[in-house]
Amino acid sequence: MAEVTDKQKNRPDLDAGNPQLDAYRLEEQIGFLLRKANQSHTSLFSQLMPGDLTPTQFAVVAKLYELDVVSQNRLGRLTSMDVATIKGVIDRLRERGIATTRKDSEDRRRLLVELTAAGRSLAEESIPYGIKITEANLSALTPAEQGQLMDLLKKIS
Repeated sequence: MAEVTDKQKNRPDLDAGNPQLDAYRLEEQIGFLLRKANQSHTSLFSQLMPGDLTPTQFAVVAKLYELDVVSQNRLGRLTSMDVATIKGVIDRLRERGIATTRKDSEDRRRLLVELTAAGRSLAEESIPYGIKITEANLSALTPAEQGQLMDLLKKIS
């Protein structure tokens, strides 16, 4: 019988003889695999992405290029960033002259965000690299597997 650890003594629900516990392998867990995939993506992103853009900054630049003008709140929702994160990203892009903000004339509480001319140029330069990064991340998969993975990730996110 396996030795009972201090953690198990303090947590009676952790039974040392539990087959689930004995069979658990970190390398087979979704969180671990997603983190490894994200590490690989982040490394590739930092190597290839021009303009010293972070992944969150690139997401904002790409979405603004697509939409032209959008409220900061909506932009945060569309890029899956909370209020504090989107504000910080927008502030940094403004400081770099990539984005600009203004009050909405119809609702003074709403802050509208758009790319500057320099931001549009950066988007046009960086979006093709975003495509290359995605292609590189998916390159070990067949086209059918690539589509399946993307569908499954969309389904669980």
